[in-house]
Amino acid sequence: MSAAARLSQVLATSKVVTFDESSRIVIMSDCHRGNNSWGDNFSGNQNLFFAALYYYYENGFTYIELGDGDELWENRSIEDIIDAHSDAFWLMSLFYQEQRLYMLYGNHDIVKRDPRYTQTRCHSFFCDSVSQEMALFPGIEITEGLLLKYRHTNNQILLTHGHQGDFLNDTLWKMSRFLVRYLWRPLELVGIRDPTSTSKNTKKKNAVEKNLMEFAKDHNQMMICGHTHRPVFPKVGEAPYFNDGSCVHPRCITALEIRNGTISLIKWAIMTRPDRSLYVGRQVLEDPVRLSDYFQQLMH
Repeated sequence: MSAAARLSQVLATSKVVTFDESSRIVIMSDCHRGNNSWGDNFSGNQNLFFAALYYYYENGFTYIELGDGDELWENRSIEDIIDAHSDAFWLMSLFYQEQRLYMLYGNHDIVKRDPRYTQTRCHSFFCDSVSQEMALFPGIEITEGLLLKYRHTNNQILLTHGHQGDFLNDTLWKMSRFLVRYLWRPLELVGIRDPTSTSKNTKKKNAVEKNLMEFAKDHNQMMICGHTHRPVFPKVGEAPYFNDGSCVHPRCITALEIRNGTISLIKWAIMTRPDRSLYVGRQVLEDPVRLSDYFQQLMH
């Protein structure tokens, strides 16, 4: 099935969530949380992630995780991942309890599309701080796509991971998982790059982005993806394809914020005060642009 056909399928079956100018939404993806071993790409940015997510929790945002939240190609056990990053999962559980969490699956955590998996393995976790089992995401539905529908105009933004534009990581995901788990991961640990990885292969990244941009343009459909790990923030008039980047950039994480009817691209990183003390800081990479400007473009 072509990338356009797959994306059309996601568009037609996605859950609809309404929002308006009072809504606050943060979108992140590609955390690739691992088991905190030396092959865990998330571990270097775990404090950035927690600080950023706590800011969003305190400021009333809804958190949308756009796939590949957990690295379930390299790791078989999500229980080990939850145990290794229990602080992050505790915080995400607070969002979920307040109905401010939506999770999508990507190619690296595609097993989450099975409700039996999420019901048995994402239901609860053991919290070290209180030494007891606590609710995690009981009853959660992890979907392939999400449609953000603007309450006043019915314009819609399609959210999906973006691997649908990548044949090797979509249709052939089981083969790719096998290669990553048993061949490329051991080689990557000694410095050999994984050729199945879109994020580490510029040619593949460009090809996937071309598919996603063409779909957005041809279908007059604003869309937000992850998968490539490369942030994209189009100008009004360009193909309305956005990418939130990833949480495994060296020394930073990126996110898209929707608030006050605008969208902006944000970076979180370790920053330095004049007295040389360090702190986790929020930096605006792309200034807020009104969503209505993009919606108006799609109507012409």
